[in-house]
Amino acid sequence: MESGGSQRSGLLTAGGVLSIISGAFQVIGGGIATALVIAAFMGSHLRPFQGMPLPGEWSERVMFVGPVLVGIVMLGLILGIVAIVGGVSALKRKNFGLSLAGAICALPSVILGILAIIFVSVSKKEFEAEK
Repeated sequence: MESGGSQRSGLLTAGGVLSIISGAFQVIGGGIATALVIAAFMGSHLRPFQGMPLPGEWSERVMFVGPVLVGIVMLGLILGIVAIVGGVSALKRKNFGLSLAGAICALPSVILGILAIIFVSVSKKEFEAEK
């Protein structure tokens, strides 16, 4: 397919869109999960266990869960943002490395992420044609 003097296929566009969709799911889900974890654990981390005698070691583990969950969810948010930025880069055909990184960061949504990686990596020549 010739279009505007450079070869363009729909695979790169599909890979970019899949990265953006996956990133959006990650950001929305991560935002909701962050709010729930913060509401459940921060400030009232032992409220469900009031009245129960907790051994010292176990209560320390319960207090450790909240910050760990927040860290994991924040990592998902960051991966989602990189997936969105990489998807936009793929649509603009600007930077292959960023586009591939975005597709890789889309991997938490397994099917969309795998397809995004395949589509972006197969379309590497489209980035070289733009230079």
